[in-house]
Amino acid sequence: MIILKSKDIEYLKKYYKGNLDEAKKRLENGEPVQYVVGDVNFYGYELDVNKNVLIPRRETEELVEEVIKRSKGFDNPVIIDVGTGSGAIAISLAKELNIHVYASDISLDALEVAEKNALKNNANITFLKGDMLKPYVVNNVKADIIVSNPPYIRLNEKIEPIVSKNEPHIALYAKKNGLEFYESILKDAKEVLNDKFLIAFEIGYDQKEDIKNLALKYLGDVKVEIKKDLSLKNRMLFVYNF
Repeated sequence: MIILKSKDIEYLKKYYKGNLDEAKKRLENGEPVQYVVGDVNFYGYELDVNKNVLIPRRETEELVEEVIKRSKGFDNPVIIDVGTGSGAIAISLAKELNIHVYASDISLDALEVAEKNALKNNANITFLKGDMLKPYVVNNVKADIIVSNPPYIRLNEKIEPIVSKNEPHIALYAKKNGLEFYESILKDAKEVLNDKFLIAFEIGYDQKEDIKNLALKYLGDVKVEIKKDLSLKNRMLFVYNF
């Protein structure tokens, strides 16, 4: 049985609407407090979360903030969010920029959560089911900005048990030393991108050189920029041609 953290107890008291004793038992059994409560605040928006989607992190809020800043270089940008999960990125961008956004996921269960969150927050989003960029190619969607926080944990990498035992593995782990989905997106990017484009990734702290090399391999003469998160770890990578 897990010893409860005081911050989790306070979180329950503040946000949980059910029986606190039952909620504490779920925490003691190793369930994340966000799943127990059933929702989280992400970039000022309330999002439902459950075992079918990753719990949105602060680092991803930083990615959203950077995309908002960089989107100013486009007029009415078409944005696609690849591997949307709970819809956190797509909803935040749609609301903050007051635009329509496309979002996709391979998981029907995740899309169900994302669609409910979009409705809950009155966000203008078209959801597509499919693997990486395939649904956009099939539907002939052309984008100015691709944003993605794909699975990037190596198959043999050890992570906190509370994450590995609760959050969906399909959204955590990637083959090819954690690079599988970055390569998939970069390889097919030309099929969906307009002439002027931006690709924005959340990345593992030690993956910047590998992903940079993939970007140059598949997209040629582009600029690649790395940005650290608030913990001073390399966490965001931007690929652009302007």
